Amino acid sequence: MPTEPESPGPALPPGASAVEPRAVEPRTAEPRTAEPRTAEQRVTDQRTAEQPTGTGRARPPAQSTRRTPAVRPSPSLAAARLAPVLSGGLPPASADTMPDWLEPAMAANGIGSFDWDIRRDVLEGDPRACAIIGLDASGQARFDRTATSFLALLHPEDAPVVRRRVERAVAELGQCGAYYRTVGPSGAMRAVRFRGRVLADAFGRASRMVGFVWDATVELHKRDRADRMALLREARSRFIKEAARALSEAVTVRDVARVFTELPLPGLPPDGLVLASFEAGRARILGASGYRTDSLAVWDRTVLPAGHPAAEALRHRTPVFVSTREDFRENYPEVWEPTSRTGRSSWAYLPLVASGRAIGVCVVSFDDERELDADERTLLTTLGGLVAQSLARARLHDAEHELAAGLQRVMLPRTVPSVPGVTTAVRYLAAGSGLQIGGDWYDVVPLPGGHVGLVIGDVQGHDVHAAGIMGQLRIALRAYAAEGHPPAAVMARASRFLADLDTDHFATCTYAEVNVDYGVVYAVRAGHLDPVVRRADGTAAVVPVAGGLPLGIDPDQEYRVTRFSLDPGETVVLCTDGLVEARGMDLDEGIARLTRALARPLPSAGESARDPLEELADRIASQAADSNEREDDIALLLLRWDGPAGGLAAQQLRRRIGQADLARVAEVRAELRDALRRWGVAEFIDTAELLSSELVTNAIRHTDRDAMFTARLYREPEADGGRARLRVEVEDESDLWPTRRTPGEQASSGRGLMLVEALADSWGVEPRGSGKRMWFELSGAAAA
Repeated sequence: MPTEPESPGPALPPGASAVEPRAVEPRTAEPRTAEPRTAEQRVTDQRTAEQPTGTGRARPPAQSTRRTPAVRPSPSLAAARLAPVLSGGLPPASADTMPDWLEPAMAANGIGSFDWDIRRDVLEGDPRACAIIGLDASGQARFDRTATSFLALLHPEDAPVVRRRVERAVAELGQCGAYYRTVGPSGAMRAVRFRGRVLADAFGRASRMVGFVWDATVELHKRDRADRMALLREARSRFIKEAARALSEAVTVRDVARVFTELPLPGLPPDGLVLASFEAGRARILGASGYRTDSLAVWDRTVLPAGHPAAEALRHRTPVFVSTREDFRENYPEVWEPTSRTGRSSWAYLPLVASGRAIGVCVVSFDDERELDADERTLLTTLGGLVAQSLARARLHDAEHELAAGLQRVMLPRTVPSVPGVTTAVRYLAAGSGLQIGGDWYDVVPLPGGHVGLVIGDVQGHDVHAAGIMGQLRIALRAYAAEGHPPAAVMARASRFLADLDTDHFATCTYAEVNVDYGVVYAVRAGHLDPVVRRADGTAAVVPVAGGLPLGIDPDQEYRVTRFSLDPGETVVLCTDGLVEARGMDLDEGIARLTRALARPLPSAGESARDPLEELADRIASQAADSNEREDDIALLLLRWDGPAGGLAAQQLRRRIGQADLARVAEVRAELRDALRRWGVAEFIDTAELLSSELVTNAIRHTDRDAMFTARLYREPEADGGRARLRVEVEDESDLWPTRRTPGEQASSGRGLMLVEALADSWGVEPRGSGKRMWFELSGAAAA
């Protein structure tokens, strides 16, 4: 129970109280003397203590233990001992008389008086004081007039407070006061207020406490109600702040609906909440609590009747409050029947208005009939305004992100093509903020000869412009790769294409061509990250790739190719920088985290219904999605080389060689050597490499078109000896046929066809629909 804080100064209108017996011993305040008192002085002190008081009665000595069985009303109590209290401590003209106005004033205001002899621990009060604290005739018979007996009348929570205040007043010879509750014999409780002052004797020791008591039940109820209202207002103010914070953090419409339906209204707990938006004139239920689904289905995605209170609230853009079921039936009879089935008895319809336009309505309902006061209506109206602003922002957010998601779906490949001999997995994670659209992309391109190209890239920026450039660049790079251009040429042409767009944007990119036949990777890097390879033993490491400038910076940039091999079951991982770089995490730390994720064990193919590569992609993507620091888009591409079917490589090699691209000739020779070694016909390597170099060089030097190189290995049936036969073809689009020449001894060229004729088992030239095909064949023993 709240108590009134003490205030120093003159005595104020009191309320009743007491203290424990002998809280202050009679002699604790006795002044000390330098010498012991004589017998004569002790007799004098004894007589002084027994002198009559202002009431005319002689007081027994302080050592007396006599107890009177009941409180003794004393009509002259106020005159002798309380007049100094009223007069601020100034005694009246006569100590045994009181002013004529004092008793009528106390009686008119229901004020009683009390006198507590501290030394003898005797408490006396007038009849009004006894009535105020609830002491009737039977109660007075049990009351022994001690402080302990008086404290027993108080509420257990209030007695310690009263005791402490009185003890402090006795110790300081001051005054005190408080509210307290008394509990009568029947259990009835009443509130009392007291104000008392401690009086000292001639030696400055606490002698007695005198004061007033009056009934404070009504006063205390008003105070309690004011305290409750203050607490309620504070709780509602805190609720508005918390609701504003929660709604400001709600991003999507679903978030807004969840926050609204979980809000606890302080002092106004609703039994039902509904949040509905209006789109194209129809109501759409976004969220609800306290209602059955079928009771709201009748209003979902329907046009509200004009006689519905929600329609009225939207039409006038002001809240509509319905306090009783009778009011609803009388004012809205058209919609009363479906509304009555919900069991509610009062409603508040709050229009959601944002930017001057009604976008929805909140419904707050109660099971009992309730007339909301002004504070409650203000609270609900404020809540409706907060929800309206949050819902408008969330609807715009959802619309923007739906547009962004659709644009991103169009820009990225819908499906990844299936290529025999390899397994791929891709993931795309949009940034956590903004439109969730950007320039990151991936692509898997089937190449001539059954090989596959891998593309990962990132256009500068995170907006629609960057996404548009990304789409154009992806299509161009895919076209260059699908034509069979070598990786360096694909990257150079893509860089020139982006520079010609004149967009002031650049892009980083990694392009890798994977020879599906024997697991060789030819990678080109333009300012992008190096690939990471997960080896067959479970370890993972970065593979350094020679790099060049990002695409679009230098149109004449030439790129170098880095070659590395994969064993069956090994995986190459390409990603954008959003996966390994973030605020608070540098590139080295991100790469280390990626390699640790790759190195963790994977389930075998038989242990899970999903391919282990998909499990690996999910592991990497989930690690990135859980990061609170992610601010960039993430594109992730994984390719696992499964190896040739049956353990034997597909025995074909097909490559396009750009016109005047002599460096490509050396690359094709190296690939041919690897292929023949894997095919088990190493005896063909030297001859095949020499003749192929002659045919390819002639094709790109003496024509103005690209050349297509193809090498195939055929095997005879075992019954016929199982001999191997290598056929190499070089196609071009020139109609100019080769001419065999006989060069002189000092000539530096012109011996190509002579070598082919001398070393090949057979050779020839065949016309095509456009251009020609030159070929030669080598025969040998069966592969070991």
